[in-house]
Amino acid sequence: MTKIVNPYAEMPGYHCFGCSPKNDHGLQMTFTKEGDEVVSVWQPRRFLQGFHQMLHGGIQATLMDEIGSWLVQVTLKTAGVTSGLNIRYLKTVYVNQGEITLRAKLKGMRRNLADVDVSLTNSEGVLCATGEVTYYTFSQEVARQKLNFPSEEAFYESQKKE
Repeated sequence: MTKIVNPYAEMPGYHCFGCSPKNDHGLQMTFTKEGDEVVSVWQPRRFLQGFHQMLHGGIQATLMDEIGSWLVQVTLKTAGVTSGLNIRYLKTVYVNQGEITLRAKLKGMRRNLADVDVSLTNSEGVLCATGEVTYYTFSQEVARQKLNFPSEEAFYESQKKE
């Protein structure tokens, strides 16, 4: 398991709802790389509920969209924007029953469209939702110029020994 660093965190004006550690109203997701998957372990908060104690479905969709985007960035080494999102809600996710785990894996590429499969499991490992997310990916040059996409190394802590 390798920790993924958020290279955007110190960028002035950066307040991504999904992953900015400085957005007090955001999800503040963090990520690791495990083999060919990107993983996020996340603690639901009560103010994100829909019905009593139930995590809002729109928040679940946002979690899936965000982790899929990070998979595109670290696996394909470029950035993309969401082109499509299809979710199957299978079981209720509660805000008061511990951390949830999201896993994203590249399903395939169709020209510049990346298809990503995402799963969401509760603290007991029960599959609660699945998602299929499609991202329109940009060339690295366009990603750098328009989306502030950094170098590949920026996503990982330095392995150099002092």
